[in-house]
Amino acid sequence: MKAWVVRELCTPQEMVFLDIQVPEPARGQVLVRVESAGLNFLDTLMIQGRYQVKPPLPFTPGVEVAGTIVKTGAGSIFRTGQRVLGNVDHGGFAEFALVDDPRVVPMPDAMSAAHGATFTTAYPTAFSALRHSAGLRAGETALVHAGAGGVGIAAIQLAKAWGAKVIATAGGPDKTAICREQGADLAIDYLSEPWVDKVKEFTAGEGADIIFDPVGGEVTDLSLKCLAWCGRLLIVGFAGGRIPAIPANRLLLKSASVIGVLEGERRSRDPELGKATFTELFSMYGRGEIKPVVCREYPLSDAPLALQDLAGRRTYGKAVLVP
Repeated sequence: MKAWVVRELCTPQEMVFLDIQVPEPARGQVLVRVESAGLNFLDTLMIQGRYQVKPPLPFTPGVEVAGTIVKTGAGSIFRTGQRVLGNVDHGGFAEFALVDDPRVVPMPDAMSAAHGATFTTAYPTAFSALRHSAGLRAGETALVHAGAGGVGIAAIQLAKAWGAKVIATAGGPDKTAICREQGADLAIDYLSEPWVDKVKEFTAGEGADIIFDPVGGEVTDLSLKCLAWCGRLLIVGFAGGRIPAIPANRLLLKSASVIGVLEGERRSRDPELGKATFTELFSMYGRGEIKPVVCREYPLSDAPLALQDLAGRRTYGKAVLVP
């Protein structure tokens, strides 16, 4: 099979595209013919050895796949021919991928492979953050940073479906337009507008009840200035690069909370909650309340270009690789 291989830690442009042996599923695993593989910022970090998960070399990057099961290992609860989506620690940027049974989710018949590959991380993460961590209630105001990204769009759509007022930040007029298209009541261009002031103005000085932050760095620092009384700041990631230090006095003065969101670990610790999350998400998808935004489908052979576009913020929503 064709696969991208990281022989030594490198930039995405230094990966190699090789013919390698199709892997055999072990007990409790399935072999999936990959029809679509999701691209994530973490892929660029993992290839360079800057992510918390560090696979042994050599490895194939890619953590989100959707496709059809072509072979099952002993004891697997799945069958060949099933269309599924799945998360892997690595191995997605290939024509075939191994997925452990607990991380396999049967795909609805009406869901495309591209939507399946973009569903596996973004939507459960946004769901887990807003419902399980923050306890979002109808009528509250949610501020979503990086609102034109995959997980940002998922958060906007879910918050609106659950009755929240949504503010989104994004970089540039094209991306703020995307946020509005997905349901944001207010979209702020952080490149040209004082977004903290805009948030306070929109909320009559109260601030946002929930702040969804996958960026970190200065965005987190400034978010504490527009967090409402008893507000919840959700730490989803550090796409901006710097891990912020949280000044505890600001939390005390607002009786506020900072909550870390590690959805994959939550699913591992509570598989039944994970299943229930996907059941509800698929129901919402079927009703048209949520829908992934796929900005571009790249051929598998163009993975370095796709990752370069992602790192350069030239994508929105989600981009996928198609073998």
